[in-house]
Amino acid sequence: MASLKYEIKETIGIISEGAKGWNKELNLISWNDREPKYDLRDWDQSHEKMGKGITLSKEELIQLKKLLNEMGLE
Repeated sequence: MASLKYEIKETIGIISEGAKGWNKELNLISWNDREPKYDLRDWDQSHEKMGKGITLSKEELIQLKKLLNEMGLE
């Protein structure tokens, strides 16, 4: 299996903190030296281990924002 290379370019924020010290974070990440994308997933405190997550382009993140705004969450 090929190694996975990533670089967190920007930490945008923590969505939640887990009981075992892991955080659900929104970050801007470059995967395998590619253009950075927005990424939402669980990370350990050292950012060496990660859980499953979702990666979104800027356009996808904008569309998600529109959908969330339409839901009227308060």
